[in-house]
Amino acid sequence: MAEAERIIGTPDSEDAGATESGEPQQGAAEPEQPQQEAAEPEQPKGRRKIAVLFAVATVAYALDLISKLIVVEKLEHHEPIELIGDWLKLQAIRNAGAAFGIGEAFTVIFTVIAAVVIVVIARLARKLYSLPWAIALGLLLGGALGNLTDRIFRAPGVFEGAVVDFIAPKGFAVFNLADSAIVCGGILIVILSFRGLDPDGTVHKD
Repeated sequence: MAEAERIIGTPDSEDAGATESGEPQQGAAEPEQPQQEAAEPEQPKGRRKIAVLFAVATVAYALDLISKLIVVEKLEHHEPIELIGDWLKLQAIRNAGAAFGIGEAFTVIFTVIAAVVIVVIARLARKLYSLPWAIALGLLLGGALGNLTDRIFRAPGVFEGAVVDFIAPKGFAVFNLADSAIVCGGILIVILSFRGLDPDGTVHKD
């Protein structure tokens, strides 16, 4: 009888033997499971930052587009509107150059640059885990789309269209909301870079 028990073995002896030998019991959690659970929240977090980027871009683009439609309909070919005396006016002009009337002879080049910026931002969005970077890139994307729309659809032709500018401070170039979004986004990117914050959320110090 004792010989039979030794050969067959009881359940208790099998469990004890497994414990003493250091082998995991059947059904025990795999060591990789905690790592998988820790990595899962990162994907929704990244998607939220992408959503912020495109939300900011959509708002910036919509405000620029609507403001230009109103300016073309109500202000173009009319006298400027004084907001703060001579210090700030609303004056509709057509700008064939870059922001603030720079480089009017290179309209096509600036159109290509705007298109490249949009593609780069869209590709960078896949690795975006920083909220400030999402806002900055959203401003750049919205502004670039706003002026690119003018380049494509306004006279004198496709990719050569003149941008509608209307904000005219005293002693400064006339600009629009897209230019403002681009400048604000650029300034924010410079600040983030100086602080060592990368688009993926990591912080480095020189």
